[in-house]
Amino acid sequence: MSVNLSLVVAVATLSALSLGAGAVAQERAATTASTPDRADPLDLNAVAEQIRKARPEPADAGQPLPAPRPDGTVAQNQTPPASGGAPDAATQDKKPEPDLSALRYFAQRGDTVRLNAEIARLRSLYPDWTPPKDPLAIEPGNDQQLDAMWKLYSEGKLAELRRAIADRQAAEAGWKPPADLLERLAVAETRRRLVNASDLEQYDTVIRLAAVTPSLLNCADVDVLWRVAAAFAKSDRMPRAVDAYGYVLKNCTDPQQRVATIQKAAADLTYQDMQTLLALEKPAEGGAHEFDGVRDDLARRFVADATASPDLTIAPAYLQRLRSTAQSQNLASDSLLLGWYYLRRKDMTEAESWFRASRASEDSASASQGLALTLIARNASAEAEEVMLRWRAETEDATATYLAATANMIAGDPPPAMAETVLQRVASFVVEKRYVPTAQQLGWYARAFNQPQTAAQWFRTALQWKPDDEPSAYGLAITLQQLDDKAGVSAIQTAWAGRSARIANLGLASLPDNRRDAVQRPSASGGQTQTQAANQPQTRPQPRTVVSTARAAPARPSGRRFSCNGSSSVAGLTPAQALATGWCMMNLNRPLEAAKAFEAALAGNDTRTREDAAYGQSLAYLRLGLTNKAAVAAAKAPQGSNRTSELQTAILANRAVSAFDTKHYRQAIVYLDQRAMLAAEPADLMVLRGYALMNLGMLGDAKRLFEAVAETGNRDAMRAVVEIRERLKQPQ
Repeated sequence: MSVNLSLVVAVATLSALSLGAGAVAQERAATTASTPDRADPLDLNAVAEQIRKARPEPADAGQPLPAPRPDGTVAQNQTPPASGGAPDAATQDKKPEPDLSALRYFAQRGDTVRLNAEIARLRSLYPDWTPPKDPLAIEPGNDQQLDAMWKLYSEGKLAELRRAIADRQAAEAGWKPPADLLERLAVAETRRRLVNASDLEQYDTVIRLAAVTPSLLNCADVDVLWRVAAAFAKSDRMPRAVDAYGYVLKNCTDPQQRVATIQKAAADLTYQDMQTLLALEKPAEGGAHEFDGVRDDLARRFVADATASPDLTIAPAYLQRLRSTAQSQNLASDSLLLGWYYLRRKDMTEAESWFRASRASEDSASASQGLALTLIARNASAEAEEVMLRWRAETEDATATYLAATANMIAGDPPPAMAETVLQRVASFVVEKRYVPTAQQLGWYARAFNQPQTAAQWFRTALQWKPDDEPSAYGLAITLQQLDDKAGVSAIQTAWAGRSARIANLGLASLPDNRRDAVQRPSASGGQTQTQAANQPQTRPQPRTVVSTARAAPARPSGRRFSCNGSSSVAGLTPAQALATGWCMMNLNRPLEAAKAFEAALAGNDTRTREDAAYGQSLAYLRLGLTNKAAVAAAKAPQGSNRTSELQTAILANRAVSAFDTKHYRQAIVYLDQRAMLAAEPADLMVLRGYALMNLGMLGDAKRLFEAVAETGNRDAMRAVVEIRERLKQPQ
């Protein structure tokens, strides 16, 4: 089969370096220099076949890759005639003579770099040619115009060279430019178009131009090979890109070019493909390897790839190398990269350690965000909020992380005592960003501190921003129920009819009989009860119910007066003044602040002050539902018999409610029995006992208890009687 000469280039290209700073480099047109940049029928993958099938070239020879035939195969060892035309029978037996005009010009100019490149090029084209021992002894040319043309070529002034050739042909009839000069000019023009297409990200054009100009594809101009490889990678032809980069590593010997090839490939190829190229590494002196200088950067790249794709497993050596580099060089970027790597793999301990190291070296939004996420994961949301405070408006991700920290911080159980400044900044930012989850949590937070009006306001705000937020609607409904706003509760139930079972059943004694897991417990308002299904989703656990004996305003010790200005600060106060502040906070329904004030009062030596402080602190913890802390506080100072009995009954009642809420029904009955030995059992606790019996399957005992309480007019007991009678009718 004859070779399609329109696809074969007769000469190899000079090195891009050999053209100097002003030259762009060699290019090659498919047919003539004026060929337009048009769609070419050539298979765009043909150049990849050239790269894949090419024979290794001799060191520094600048040998071009073979061109593809029309059928897609590749011819090896082609030596086209310098004229670019098809050889006839008369000339086939005659050895072609090399054109030495370029060699003569570079020798005259004393340009040894271009001279050596030209010798290498001529050797590759004419294997039997022997270069002169003294290139400078070549007979000088007498054609000054031709010398000027070579000068234009060497300076990269291709358009001016075209014009000079045309002008001389017009002025001198019969004058023909050297074929070598035309070949070089055509290749240089094509190269310029290829580089331009590469810069414009026209990757198909890059591949097509390389395919029709195979003389561009050689180690003498490795930049073209890089651009072709990148074009394959950017057009999702990764195997071809690996072939192109691999060609450089298999055939080119320049150390700097080989290292640069690995660096460029790392920006384009996958981790697995890079392992193929790294296998072509050559040993260096002293047992080292030629790519050791870029090994740290490769480790960074591969860890980043594994961070972006958690399913990717990289060699442990790369991870250990980056860890060692991060520790030895103390670079914030390396520690940050490791932090995200471990975070994506849910190793929060390692992630937190590296994020802290990164922030210690250089605080940044990314490091703070990563650290905040690890803190949220281990329920340290208050610290996460503080960490993100500086960066909360830096990016959308930073804002989202900060707001998530605020929601988790406020949703603590028990709710944390936060400084007023923290609450204010959180609330202001939530309003600015209209963030529903934290607005909702602020509602639950206010309920936990017995501030129903504030809670209702936050729930309403959340619903204004997101009308279909069911948890906020439920929170508003139970808060309005606590405030005895029957019309408001009814309006919410009507609006959510058919969309929320727990809102619809609010105020009922129980859910339908098939909801056997229904939990009945006293409501925050004291006397009434509400049903909360165990499988209903909750944004955060509801504040534990505190029975009426503990929720009542505590009696102040007689014979003493207390002033109340609303300040909870105890700095610099005497124990007596701290005690007064504690009672002030209790009257303002701020039990956490009260507990702190009472703790300060306990530091005094006065027996009466310590007794009152222990009593007050125990009541404050009971109001918060912190029963165990209440018991500890009560023991901090001796109490009178009345107070001891009051605190014990309140503590036992709270423990009974807590046990019921966690479905430990037998334990709840034990606590109720212990309390009953100290004081008469109020109706709400009798109802609680009845439901504990019902959950234990003791329906007869529960029925008798509910009926007895119902005789007093208790509505909860009346509804319970109806429910238990219905259950008794069902087959067991």
